[in-house]
Amino acid sequence: MGAIAEAIVNYARPLFDATDGSIDAMNRAMALAQVCWNLAILPEDGRDAAIDEMKRSLEMTDEEFAEFRQHLILPMIERHHEMFPKLHMRSKPTDNAVSVVPSPTKDRPGTGRNAPCPCGSGRKYKRCCGAPGASGSAGV
Repeated sequence: MGAIAEAIVNYARPLFDATDGSIDAMNRAMALAQVCWNLAILPEDGRDAAIDEMKRSLEMTDEEFAEFRQHLILPMIERHHEMFPKLHMRSKPTDNAVSVVPSPTKDRPGTGRNAPCPCGSGRKYKRCCGAPGASGSAGV
């Protein structure tokens, strides 16, 4: 099994462990894990709307759904945040965030091949503007 599949199975493990082991129960547990996974990766402001939509599609009383949400959905969302924290680190753009990269010039006197490229790309000069055929390269 691949690393991604193992991660998903480990995420769904509490739901699998709560089944009787039958194929139908395991399939339901996996489907529920997928729903919780998808809810977990939604931005928080959209998650509540998605949970409310799910409530409408399930034939549960308000009390049953509240218990289902509290004891299953929310813990699985929290589990996702704990197991996959990098999936939840989203940069929030600001309204005035503009990335300005200076355009390279043809002549780069004194720029060593292994020095950072002066254009601001973060790459070595020889792999960026100093590469043969690069726009603005000196043809080093």
